Amino acid sequence: MSLKLFELVGTDAARPFSPYCWRTRMALAHKGLPAQSLPWRFTEKSAIAPYGSDKVPVLLHDEEPVVDSWTIANYLEDHFPDRPSLFGGEGGRGIARMINAFGDITVIGGIFPLIVADIPKYLAEVDAAYFRQSREARFGGKTLEQVMAGRDAGVIAFRKSLEVMRQTLKKQPYLGGAAPNYADYIVFGGFQWARVVSPFKLLEADDPIYGWREKLLDAFEGMARRSPGHAV
Repeated sequence: MSLKLFELVGTDAARPFSPYCWRTRMALAHKGLPAQSLPWRFTEKSAIAPYGSDKVPVLLHDEEPVVDSWTIANYLEDHFPDRPSLFGGEGGRGIARMINAFGDITVIGGIFPLIVADIPKYLAEVDAAYFRQSREARFGGKTLEQVMAGRDAGVIAFRKSLEVMRQTLKKQPYLGGAAPNYADYIVFGGFQWARVVSPFKLLEADDPIYGWREKLLDAFEGMARRSPGHAV
């Protein structure tokens, strides 16, 4: 069996930073499935075009492609049922689908304007230019620096948006209950993305979400913590 994972990097191939790729990295580790990392950059669209995608993650299982982090998680669950479950049953899978939307909209969507201007410094010139042009277009022509200028106030609103998650973690150690599952990895992917590319402090140390993030940084023999990043 061969597993290979295309994942987003910048100038440092050992510094993967896509939140979606981190969801998949954590899912593979949960399943105990080693995968070869295939570093990929924003302007290398041709490398994954044959697999029917223009963005990562792309997982190759014996050279057959599986595209999109949610699709990959379901694929791993269904094709490796003898390995630890990512969802803990169909009910857990259903809840994780909702958390997947929360992770996209509230977590990644909330973090993005807080760190966006920090990202180009980790990219080669051609990728930085692509990133700046494409992301500034999303913000109606505002520069990345203009978007990020209000982050000291913006982070307060972001923290408030996580209150449902915070209340959950006051009652149990993980979103998945007594142990982490894919719901945790969905949300953690956003925080790990921020940690890799930005020194900006998203969480206060006394926040239950901060403690939860620390535990996931140490999971799987500290896989995420060993990845280059900032001490935030």
